[in-house]
Amino acid sequence: MQKIHLHLVSDSTGDTLDQVTKAAFAQFADVEVVRHNWPMIRTPRHMENIIPEIEENPGVVMFTLVDRAIEAVLIEACEQHKWKYVSVLRGIIRQLGSILGVRGTRIAGLQHQMNDEYFDRIAAMEYTLSHDDGQIPDGLNHADIVVVGVSRTSKTPTCIYLANKGYKAANIPLVPQCPLPSELLELKDVFVVGLVHGVDHLVQIRRNRLNSLKEGKTTSYVDIDSVKQEIRDARRLFSKMGWPVIDTTRKSIEETAVSIQKLKQRYDEERENNAAQ
Repeated sequence: MQKIHLHLVSDSTGDTLDQVTKAAFAQFADVEVVRHNWPMIRTPRHMENIIPEIEENPGVVMFTLVDRAIEAVLIEACEQHKWKYVSVLRGIIRQLGSILGVRGTRIAGLQHQMNDEYFDRIAAMEYTLSHDDGQIPDGLNHADIVVVGVSRTSKTPTCIYLANKGYKAANIPLVPQCPLPSELLELKDVFVVGLVHGVDHLVQIRRNRLNSLKEGKTTSYVDIDSVKQEIRDARRLFSKMGWPVIDTTRKSIEETAVSIQKLKQRYDEERENNAAQ
């Protein structure tokens, strides 16, 4: 297996660079990556001070630097030491500028500024955490998305992911012999989606959960016939209420969230079309 030192240099938090490099190196299974993170490089002098530390473990340098002076220091060092380097944003900014007919501002960290979008995400996260697992059924009519499903269908992490995208996402568990809150059944003009899961895989997930809690005893929670009935009842409910259904068996949390966002967009478009008629 090939081993490389990867130096990630950014004049902001480095989150963008981190995600891009993870996605890129996921395509190279036979490469072992030793990551070195150098975020918040805000001046050319700061960049100069980092060069000797990169020199201790030379490898590939990837960076998101919008300040030309800082970028120039790093590129000069890379060329002098013959380090391979990749500018993640330069080509994108240049191409977008050409398409749009305007020049980029080249100001670091603009994606993290505390604007309306930022505060909307904070509000969405606060709402989602307070409406997790049916804790507070009051206020469901203020949700952007309500997720309903049986236990261990990844309702909570999916909702947190959606909240990070700015959606107020509540989730309601389906528990055998427990009635659903009337607020849910009476909802109007709020998008609701149901989650289901393959029975065998769901039973295994639940068993692992019980084992982690040191409660490995046999209960209806992991009884395959009981779980089958839970899924059947869930599908009947979703069909009766007209809620779309997503099977999360072979989906990651991100994939489930993306599917929900697409369904939500379609729901909003249909509402707009109906309102216009």
